[in-house]
Amino acid sequence: MTDTSPQIGIADGDLKEINAGLARVLADTFTLYLKTHGYHWNVTGPHFRSLHLMFEEQYTALFAATDDLAERMRALGDTAPGSMAEMIELSSLTDHEPTGDAIQMVRNLQRDHEAVAAAIRPLAEAADGAGDGATADLYNQRMEFHEESAWMLRSFAS
Repeated sequence: MTDTSPQIGIADGDLKEINAGLARVLADTFTLYLKTHGYHWNVTGPHFRSLHLMFEEQYTALFAATDDLAERMRALGDTAPGSMAEMIELSSLTDHEPTGDAIQMVRNLQRDHEAVAAAIRPLAEAADGAGDGATADLYNQRMEFHEESAWMLRSFAS
């Protein structure tokens, strides 16, 4: 960690692990934000309006979440990744999947939302186990968002 560790009742080793998880989720969230925004700009076809609006709702929520995740890292005494290079390095998602097929866009985003939800689940449990209920709560909110987004996308594509 680059800052002095906060004395908030969470062991330094746990803080390091929690912040590493937050950084990965932040990078995945930012990558998914950027992909969703790109699809919003480039979607075409008979479902243009409904997908354009759904993608906008999702990328707006994803962008807001990046701030929540980064600020949680700062509250826990670490610096948040702040460059494209860091986001690409930390993210588990594919950052560039251009397609002109609207249904493929939906499937790509569905897969990514499911992957992020699955990645967050053990991080939430670890944060809770370390006595960091605030991060566990943030993770639970993020899981709910990603699971609901995946459901909406899955329902559209079926």
